[in-house]
Parts: sequence; C-alpha cells; structure tokens
Amino acid sequence: MAKNDVISVENNLTKKDFRKVFWRSFTLLGSFNYEKMEGLAYLYCIEHILKKIYRDDEEGLKQAMLRESAAFNMTIAPAPFVMGISIAMEESVKRDPNFDPASINAIKVSLMGPLSGIGDTFFWGIFRILACSLSIGFAKAGNPIAPFILLILFNIPTFLTRYYGLKIGYTSGNQLLIDLEKSGKMQLFTYCAGILGVAAIGCMIASWVTVSCPLEFTISGNKIVIQEYLDQIMPKLLPLAATLGIYSAIKKNIKITKIISAIVVIGFVLGVFGIIAL
Repeated sequence: MAKNDVISVENNLTKKDFRKVFWRSFTLLGSFNYEKMEGLAYLYCIEHILKKIYRDDEEGLKQAMLRESAAFNMTIAPAPFVMGISIAMEESVKRDPNFDPASINAIKVSLMGPLSGIGDTFFWGIFRILACSLSIGFAKAGNPIAPFILLILFNIPTFLTRYYGLKIGYTSGNQLLIDLEKSGKMQLFTYCAGILGVAAIGCMIASWVTVSCPLEFTISGNKIVIQEYLDQIMPKLLPLAATLGIYSAIKKNIKITKIISAIVVIGFVLGVFGIIAL
C-alpha cells in the first residue's frame, strides 16, 4: 500500500476506504423507512470504517453501529460531510475514554436541518431547474444529447459536493476535536452539541407533527375553542405530548409495529369523535 494512500495511520484508514463511503452514499435512500429514515443506509455507508476503528473491541463496535443507525434524514448531497465528521468522532471515542459518545448523534441531528435547507435550495431549487431548463431547450430542438445535458449538469455539482464534503468533514472534524481536546473545552462542546440537537428535534416536532384539537363549545353565547386555549398554554403542546408519549413507549422497548398500530387506532377513534385532528 502506498504511503500517501493512508489517511489515518492510527486505524489504517485509506483513500480506498473513503472512496467506498463516497460510492455507498448513493444508497442513502435505499432503505428509507419511517422509523429511522436514512439511518440504516447511513450505517451501511460507514460500516467498513467502523469495523477498522473498533477492530479489537466487539462491544465498542456494537455500540458504534447502534449510534450510527439512529434516525437520520438529510438532503443526499451534503450527507457525506456529516459522515466524515461521524468517522472522526468515532475515532475520538475509541481513542479517548472520556469522550462523550452521545455528542455524535447530537452533532448529526443539529446539522440535519441547516444542511438540508442549503441542499434543497441549491440542488433541488437551483441546479435541478437550470439543468432541466437547458436540457428541455435541446429536447425541443430534437437534439439527442438533451438527457445527457440534464444528467451532467445536475450530477457534476452533486458528485463534487459528496466527494469533497466527505473529505472536509473528516479532516475539519478531526482538527476540531484535536483543538478542543488540547484547549480542554471538549465538555463544553459536547454540552452545546446536545443543546443544538435537542433544539433541532424540537423544530422537527413543531414542523412535522400535526396534532390539534377541533373541539368547540358555546357557553353563554361565547364560543370556546379548545385549541386556542392549548396554544395559550404552549404552542404545539399536543404534538409535543404525542412525541413524548411515543418516545416513552420506545424507551420501554415496545415494538415499533405496536406503537404504529396504537397511533392508528387511537387517532381513528379520537378523530371519529372529533376530539383530535391529525
């Protein structure tokens, strides 16, 4: 093996290993589900590197694979950047027993929203539109290269973002962790990462979970709308309560299929009686 092919001497990570992550990143939507979204594919992308990092620690590998298969959802193109950071942080977990493994998922969750916003804007809102516009012009003229124009113009920035995003995520993530360890601010970093992660989850609950109460009463000629009073207590109170209830059920190791079935049944019954609207 050429010396300049080795990226991490400590864990014998090579350029070939990172190229494998790059190509596997194209399968990120291959196992999408509503429990972990892209989580299983995320693990698949970096699994071979985790096996190298935890080559002599079976329990450590098991815990790492559980961490990296957690729920994850992001626009595909910038996702390898997060994978690079995850790899760097997993190396720190293996190297430093005082490193908090929980900060890995906190960082992943905190980056999901911002990077998805950037990715959606550029790749779906700009590059896709430009590529389609140009290719349509060629297609109208009967030029057979129209589909190739679309594929080339859209995929070049996508490929470059994936490839260099992975590299930058790993190198900058590694350097950041080294600097934090030297300065003694690692504990503060993990604490802040946890706050960011929780805030991002809160935003996701408010945006994605839609539960409301349509009940209305008329008392002495005054119309009482229950949802308005709930909003005065706390906006999005019902979505938060529903999410916390489901989270508690998961923590109690209740099977996901049972939780989904309970949501369907409860939602149907309460919806029929007009108590909640989903």
